[in-house]
Amino acid sequence: MSMVAKLEAGIDANATNNSKRYAEILAGPWWAQFRYGSNPWMARYVYSVMFLLANLLAWAVRDYGPTALTTMNKLQSCEGGEECLGTEGVLRVSMGCFIFYFTMFLSTSGTSKLHGQKELWHSGWWSAKIGLMIMLIVLPFFLPREIILIYGSIAHFGAGVFLLIQLISIISFITWLNDCCLSEKFAERCHIHFMLLATTAYVVCILGIILMYIWYTPQPTCLLNIFFITWTLVLLQLMTSVSLHPKVSAGFLTPGFMGLYIVFLCWSAIHSEPADDKCLRNSEASRDWLTIISFVVALLAMVIATFSTGIDSKCFQFRKDEKHEEDDVPYGFGFFHFVFATGVMYFAMLLIGWSSNHTMKKWTIDVGWTSTWVRIVNEWLAVCVYLWMLVAPIIWKSRQVEEPR
Repeated sequence: MSMVAKLEAGIDANATNNSKRYAEILAGPWWAQFRYGSNPWMARYVYSVMFLLANLLAWAVRDYGPTALTTMNKLQSCEGGEECLGTEGVLRVSMGCFIFYFTMFLSTSGTSKLHGQKELWHSGWWSAKIGLMIMLIVLPFFLPREIILIYGSIAHFGAGVFLLIQLISIISFITWLNDCCLSEKFAERCHIHFMLLATTAYVVCILGIILMYIWYTPQPTCLLNIFFITWTLVLLQLMTSVSLHPKVSAGFLTPGFMGLYIVFLCWSAIHSEPADDKCLRNSEASRDWLTIISFVVALLAMVIATFSTGIDSKCFQFRKDEKHEEDDVPYGFGFFHFVFATGVMYFAMLLIGWSSNHTMKKWTIDVGWTSTWVRIVNEWLAVCVYLWMLVAPIIWKSRQVEEPR
C-alpha cells in the first residue's frame, strides 16, 4: 500500500507541477511557450514544422528526384526508379505523412483535459514521433504502385474535405469579427474602424477585379477568363445585397471580407492556368523569378492556413456556450491532427496538379486546368455557404413561428 501511495503522490505532484508550468505559460508572453519545455502550445508549432519539412521533401522528390535514380533502382517496387519519383514520389511521401497524422488523430481524439496520457503523448515524446514519421515516410517507397495510385484517388477526397474545413473556418472567423464589431461593447468605439475596414475591403475587391481584367483578358477571345472575373463581380454584388437585406442586416464588413476571399480564389484559379495559355500576360524575363516567389509564398501560406484551421476547432462545435475550465485543452488535439492529415493530401494535389498523370514543371505549384476548376468551384461553394449562413437563421425562425399553427 505504501508503494501505491507513493506512486499516487508522485502522479499528483507531477500534475501540480504541470499545472503551475501551464499557468506560467498562459500568463507570460507568446515566446514563453518555447521556454518551459513540452506543452500543447509549443507542440502545434513543432507539428507545423514537421508538416513543412515533409512537404518540402515531397517537392524535392518531384523536382530533383532524378539525381537519386541510382539509389531507387535498388527498390523492386520502383521498377527502375521512375515510379518512385515525380508524381508518384509525391504521393509516396504524402501517404507516409498522412498515416502519421491520422495515427495521431486516432490516438488523441477525445482529449478534453490537460495532464492526461493523451495530452502527454500529443505534447511530448518527440524523439519517438519524429522517428515514427521518418519510418512511415520511407515505408511507402517499398509498396507496389497499385497501392500508391489507390491512395492518390483517396487523396482527391481528402483534399476536398480540407478545402471545406478551411472554408467553414474562414467564414466563421469573418462572421465572428463582424459580430464583435457590431456588439454593444465595441459598436460605438469601433464604428469608424468598422466602416474603414469595410470600405478598404470593397476598394481592394474592385481594384483586384479591374487588374484581373487588364492582366488576364488581353484579347476578346479570352471568354473563359472574362466569365470567371465577371461572375466574381456578380457574386460580390449578390453577397452585398443579401447582407444588407432588412431581414438579414449583416452590414458591409462580412460581404467585403468574403469579397476579398472570392477575388483571391478567382485570381488563383486564373493564375493556375497553364503558362502557355494566350490569356496569361507574363514577361519571359521575370517568369522564372515570379514562379519561384509564388511557390515559396504558396508553400508558406499553405502551412499557415493548415495551422490556423487546425487550432480553430471551436467553429465546428455544436454547443458553443459551454464554460471553459482551467484544465481544458486549449484546442482540439484530434481535430488538429485531422486537419493536418487532410492538409497533407491537399498539398500533394497541389504538387501534382490534381492528376497522377500530370507532369509539373520545376518550382510550380497548383498549375493546370484541373487546379483552375477546383479553385473556381471552391469560390462558388464559398458564396453558397456564406449565403446559407445568412439566410438559414431566418428560415429557421419562420418555421418555428409556423409550427404552433
